Amino acid sequence: MTYTYRKDRKNIDWAQVTRLLNGFGLTDFTPAQTETAFSNSAVNVFILDGDKIIGCGRALSDGISQAAIYNIAIDGAYHHQGLGKKLIALILEETADCNVVLYTHPDTVSWYEEQGFRRMKTGLALYHPDKITAITRMGFI
Repeated sequence: MTYTYRKDRKNIDWAQVTRLLNGFGLTDFTPAQTETAFSNSAVNVFILDGDKIIGCGRALSDGISQAAIYNIAIDGAYHHQGLGKKLIALILEETADCNVVLYTHPDTVSWYEEQGFRRMKTGLALYHPDKITAITRMGFI
């Protein structure tokens, strides 16, 4: 299969991105909120199969020393093809000079460890009061 990898936001169908992210429980955003989140990010990567968005991810970064990866998703029908690895590699290309932190679902921690990420001993988070119950239920804390 030949897929298209894009690092720009031109003509992105934000409804597709939103469905992909919401389908994994990564957000509960509207398409407008999804567009805002990606627009405010330093790095955006999208994977397309024709016109269908099958993967996405983004990173916040100062471009000098720090970056954080968010919203990594690959459509379930496209799993086990190396697309997640490629998506992460493309993001890391754009953040090569940075320490990169990653916020992920507890079920995917080991996969990211296989990609070279290491657990932190000092990572902390301050969660929004409206989200704390769901985050706790999903096993994040």
